[in-house]
Amino acid sequence: MTHPFIAQSLQVAVALTGGIVFHLLGIPAAWLSGAVVATVIWGALGKGVRLAPPLAATAMLISGVTLGASITPEAMAAIATYPLSLVLLALAATGVTAGSALFLMRVHAWNRDDAILASIPGALSAVLAVAVSRDAGVARIAVVQSFRLLVLIAVLPFVVSLTSETDSRRLAGDGIEIASPLAFAGMVLAGLAVGLLFERLRVAAPFLLGATAASATLHVTDLTPGAAPPIIATIAFVVVGVFIGERFGTLDRTALRKLAPAAIGSFAVGMGIAMSCALLAVILLGVGLGEALVAFAPGGVEAMMVLALVLGLDPLYVGVHHVVRFLGIGFVLPFIFRNPKLRGAK
Repeated sequence: MTHPFIAQSLQVAVALTGGIVFHLLGIPAAWLSGAVVATVIWGALGKGVRLAPPLAATAMLISGVTLGASITPEAMAAIATYPLSLVLLALAATGVTAGSALFLMRVHAWNRDDAILASIPGALSAVLAVAVSRDAGVARIAVVQSFRLLVLIAVLPFVVSLTSETDSRRLAGDGIEIASPLAFAGMVLAGLAVGLLFERLRVAAPFLLGATAASATLHVTDLTPGAAPPIIATIAFVVVGVFIGERFGTLDRTALRKLAPAAIGSFAVGMGIAMSCALLAVILLGVGLGEALVAFAPGGVEAMMVLALVLGLDPLYVGVHHVVRFLGIGFVLPFIFRNPKLRGAK
């Protein structure tokens, strides 16, 4: 049996190779999407291993520090546009859930519990917890939810790069001040402290969001100017890609093939609704198209926030929307499934 450390290192090396290949091919968000795809393939070959929690937390921490450093005063000033945008986000989340669930019920004869849980955009851990507690179809819910995230990671960077002006200079370090070792260490320690607090408070993605909040505060106050060293940030993004990609290694491939039509159809319906609301935000509020597409995309908090960063989009706008949606889903879920009409409904 391969030693866990060797297996972990080999998996990260494979993911890094995927990132390098995607980078050389000029694929958008190469380090993240390449790592995800390589990890999924590695898992399909039966070689995947569970990412060690400390390694995942460290990658989230450094990614959060990088995210916080990219939040500019201009981005802070744009917060005034957020309330109306968040109203559109609520409409999008409701529409995605209703439209996708209706598709699964009418076209594939799913029961309402499973259809709704499979259609809720994001918050996968909360959704699966509810599914387990209600004895719902956990496997097929996980397949549809995971398929949505995988397609978003693979396709959304191309859509954004073709329709929007992106700026990946911060990741490459071009024209960007790099933080001194002392300043970078200060950002990491501050992010760790806030991340541990968020973890105790059971906040989603605690180390990513905690480090983002700490780093943004330190940069806005000019206490620690400069971005994270590009090579460190890049490796962190690759490990985040492993974290995202490894969840697909637990999926039953036979079930995946059987559920492919339902997953594809549900994704198409949900994305159509989400992107319509994103376009409304662009037209009515003047939001950048790239920011709107990623902010309204029905993906996970960690994946979409890091994707925004590597595409050179406004991480504050994207991050606020995904965090608000996650919190909203967590708040609404218990109320939805307290409705007796949904219990065991077929």
